[in-house]
Amino acid sequence: MESARETRPAVAVGAPASKKVQERSKSHRHRRWRKGKTKASRLTHSMDLRTMTQSLVTLAEDNMAFFSSQGPGETARRLSGVFAGVREQALGLEPALGRLLSVAHLFDLDAETPANGYRSLVHTARCCLVHLLHKSRYVASNRRSIFFRASHNLAELEAYLAALTQLRALAYYAQHLLATNRPGRLFFEGDEGVTADFLREYVTLHKGCFYGRCLGFQFTPAIRPFLQTISIGLVSFGEHYKRNETGLGVTASSLFTSGRFAIDPELRGAEFERIIQNLDVHFWKAFWNITEIEVLSSLANMASATVRVSRLLSLPPKAFEMPLTADPKLMVTISPPLAHTGPGPVLVRLISYDLREGQDSEELSSLVRSEGPRSLELRPRPQQAPRSRSLVVHIHGGGFVAQTSKSHEPYLKSWAQELGTPILSIDYSLAPEAPFPRALEECFYAYCWAVKHCALLGLTEPPSKPGSTGERICLAGDSAGGNLCFTVSLRAAAYGVRVPDGIMAAYPATMLQSAASPSRLLSLMDPLLPLSVLSKCVSAYAGGETEDHSDSDQKALGMMGLVRRDTALLFRDLRLGASSWLNSFLELSRHKSHPNSVPVAEPMRRSVSEAALAQPEGLLGMDSLKSLTLHDLSLRGSSETADTPELSLSAETLGPSTPSAVNFLLGPEDAPEEAEARDEPRELSTKDRVCSVGSAFPEGFHPRRSSQGSIRMPLYSLPIVKNPFMSPLLAPDSMLQTLPPVHIVACALDPMLDDSVMFARRLRSLGQPVTLHVVEDLPHGFLSLAALCRETRQAAALCVERIRLVLNPPGPSAPTTPPV
Repeated sequence: MESARETRPAVAVGAPASKKVQERSKSHRHRRWRKGKTKASRLTHSMDLRTMTQSLVTLAEDNMAFFSSQGPGETARRLSGVFAGVREQALGLEPALGRLLSVAHLFDLDAETPANGYRSLVHTARCCLVHLLHKSRYVASNRRSIFFRASHNLAELEAYLAALTQLRALAYYAQHLLATNRPGRLFFEGDEGVTADFLREYVTLHKGCFYGRCLGFQFTPAIRPFLQTISIGLVSFGEHYKRNETGLGVTASSLFTSGRFAIDPELRGAEFERIIQNLDVHFWKAFWNITEIEVLSSLANMASATVRVSRLLSLPPKAFEMPLTADPKLMVTISPPLAHTGPGPVLVRLISYDLREGQDSEELSSLVRSEGPRSLELRPRPQQAPRSRSLVVHIHGGGFVAQTSKSHEPYLKSWAQELGTPILSIDYSLAPEAPFPRALEECFYAYCWAVKHCALLGLTEPPSKPGSTGERICLAGDSAGGNLCFTVSLRAAAYGVRVPDGIMAAYPATMLQSAASPSRLLSLMDPLLPLSVLSKCVSAYAGGETEDHSDSDQKALGMMGLVRRDTALLFRDLRLGASSWLNSFLELSRHKSHPNSVPVAEPMRRSVSEAALAQPEGLLGMDSLKSLTLHDLSLRGSSETADTPELSLSAETLGPSTPSAVNFLLGPEDAPEEAEARDEPRELSTKDRVCSVGSAFPEGFHPRRSSQGSIRMPLYSLPIVKNPFMSPLLAPDSMLQTLPPVHIVACALDPMLDDSVMFARRLRSLGQPVTLHVVEDLPHGFLSLAALCRETRQAAALCVERIRLVLNPPGPSAPTTPPV
């Protein structure tokens, strides 16, 4: 065999053999080149910032001198100019990054978790410098070759120079935050006028350079082809959306038909920037729901694990009783969701790798909702698996405006297989049609229903916990779902019913105010979470869509879009006005009838957060707001439960906000001073004037500005976003102390990173059990990309491990039923 293998090339004589040998040799050279590039990349990443900058400046000067001597040609002139720009920006950026890096450790959760927005900014800038260093070396080595593609390399260098310029601007912004913010705080807490100016300046920056050739340069290379496909699909979808007025009728095949966007990165970047700045939340809802198209969802399900049970259930809007944890003999009424649209069913999806006892019962089958061609989810087996001892209640992400459990079903099926536990995923109503607190009410109702009806879900019912579900319950969610996991647990504690045994939140949003932080600056370049899109989603969830689409932007919406928007604004004004009047009337009546006593809590019959919808400038004055408590909001499960803590919503939580103001994170200990500051206007101090945004940049530096005009995003926060059931980071200590153990998995390059870091720091300061793990080089939403590459699979496996910690805590505990 060995001798035959050795003589095989000699037998096959002629052109084909020669061609094979050439291909083999070419492949070998290509592998050797890739290996060398990888080794060089690792060496570059191990360089310190100063050494890297000096190497880049030396190469830039050498290339600049070479192309300056090549005559008057336009390409040579532009190449010389771009290397001069690289030299200038690198020299200006290095000291700014050095200052940020020198203090970044002060904002970490602990020494074992070196992660915060300042570190992420420095890392992103390093990635850009590394790419420019590799490209400068390549140009220096190949510029005399006849195969050197001058125009191609020029275009790439110009794109990364633009990115480096904008990153330098972000570094100066971060320095401004560092200089004006309080020590140890990541979210800005300065003067509101300065903050508004800061955001107005920030949103005018050019962003198209990050969506063309530089798209996703900061992420792991395996993610970049996916991001490029998504960006092409986005701009193609934008064209169809404009033509169809409302985006209806767009098919999966029509998303990638615009070839010009695939071959012209600069055109794609400019169109991407136009879309994120000008189109409304309805566009993003339609685009993010593309995964719900039957063809795409079928492909995703084919690649996912096969489960025995995947059934969509419709929970009827019927009130039921739950025992109080403090005294199981006392009961509290769990009312169906009521906010905005009145009582209505709640959709949930039951996913189980095995068919367990109770999951094929007639009672559960009566709740099943048909999904058309996908109605054959239940696949009986000859023998049923035993009941499970644990349950995962999942709440999906999507910015509160898009997606369902169907979008997240592929990785949920894998979870069900790996954990051997039933999963109940909640399909809550979406904004802007169903703003806050509708989603919270539905998720809480579904959670309590699962606790109450454990037998139907195939779970055991321990005698020690009557009326309860299995021995262990884990709330799990991503992004907006992570936010709802925290708030559902807070509401369960406020009602006095059983809270989950733990929470696993992946890249959660815990701060829904328009707050500046170093990681939020990354939204300038993030293709999945641009700042304007984040603002539109939060505005929709808060019930305050206030985007002013004027001039040419009106055409992008189309006639039907304008009618829909104006109708939504009308209903929003009516809803907020009615809620304000009703809650003000109830509050004033209660204080008049009980002038010298604490109001007695009534049974749970209305929304937890109705009072947060009240406008503070209305009948309800500032003095009443300062004394408003959760007793007033009917947040106690029973007036007889003395163990339920009294949780107050102070002025910093429900205080007023003017349309031109942007409110930022306030610590509970700072409420009185901040309230007084808001009552009396004050002039900007000398320090504020000196550190204004206009002076954030050094003399001679001018970042690139957007060609799309001023961004269409509201620069103020509604009072409702301060509600702790909307922004759990703003919750008082007494509320956060009711949370179970929390496990957070965040992304280092996510604009929401600081939400996770600050939330974990607050819990840690209160002595609450919390873990924070930050994954590198992955974007927000990696759970939906779990099957894409090795890095996303490892990150998804980390989330599973955190859930397993909740279901099987260390120490003597009954193990979760393994998959059969």
